[in-house]
Amino acid sequence: MGERLTLPDWDSLAAHGDESLPLLGTALLIASDEYPDLDPAQYDALVQSHVEHLRTEIDAIDTRPLKMAAINRHLFDELGYSGNHDEYYDPRNSYLNEVFDRRLGNPISLAMVQMEVARRLGVPLDGVSFPGHFLVRLPVDDGILVMDPFNGGRPLGADELRERAKPHLGGDVPDDNALLQILDPASHRAILTRVLRNLHGLYAERDEWDRAARSADRMLKLTPDQPDALRDRGLAYLKLDYLTGARADLGRYLELAPEAQDSDAMRERLVELNVQPSKLH
Repeated sequence: MGERLTLPDWDSLAAHGDESLPLLGTALLIASDEYPDLDPAQYDALVQSHVEHLRTEIDAIDTRPLKMAAINRHLFDELGYSGNHDEYYDPRNSYLNEVFDRRLGNPISLAMVQMEVARRLGVPLDGVSFPGHFLVRLPVDDGILVMDPFNGGRPLGADELRERAKPHLGGDVPDDNALLQILDPASHRAILTRVLRNLHGLYAERDEWDRAARSADRMLKLTPDQPDALRDRGLAYLKLDYLTGARADLGRYLELAPEAQDSDAMRERLVELNVQPSKLH
C-alpha cells in the first residue's frame, strides 16, 4: 500500500476540488470527531485486505457487471456488511470506523465501503445522491448499472427507480431524462456533506445540540458559506445559548438566502437575539 493513511486537516478541505477530496480519509476524519483515538491506517489496511482477497478473481473476470457481482458477494455475503434495518437512525451507522468494526451501516456509509474497494480494483463505481436512500452506479456497455448498497448491492431496474423517486417528486413519475439527471454521479464533497447533514439531523432530533452544531460546522469546513449549514449551526448555537455565534450565523444566512422559505422566521429570531445580552462561552 505504500504510505500509511493519514487524516486530512479540516482547514484544508475547502481548497480541494470536489474529486480531489479524499473520500475514505475525510469520512474517517468525520468519525475522528466522535472517536478521537481511531487509527486511520487500520481501516485503510482493512479495505486493502478486502481488495487483495478479491484481486485475482476480479482480474480474471471480463465484464464490469460480473466484477461488481463478485465484489458484492464478498462484501455482503461473505464478510457480512449489511444495512442496519433494525436501528436505521443509530449515529454509528454514519461513522465509517463503526461500519468497518460492526459490519453495519446506512446506505451512504455502505456505499463508501463498496466504492473504495471497487475503485482500488479498477472498477469505476460512483455514488448517487438519490432521494431517500443513497445508491451506487457503474458505467456498463449499454448504459449504467444502479445498485442498492443498503440491501446487499441489489441491482435496481428503471421502473423500481421511478417508483422510489416518485414520493420525493410530489408524486410525479420521472421520465427518462429526469431519471438520468437524478442518477448523475455524486461528487466526493456532495457525499461527505450528505453524511454530515444526516448526522446533524440525527443529533438535532435527539437534542444533542453540541454534536448538531459540530456537524453543521464541519459542513462549513467543506463548503464555506453554505446557507443551510449556517442556519443549522446558528440554530444549534441558539440552543446552546451561544448568542454571539447564533447572531453571526443567522445574519449571514439571511444575507446569502434572503428569499428562503424560512427567511421571515429567521429574521424574527434575529430580532429577538439582538435584544438579548450575549453570554460568555
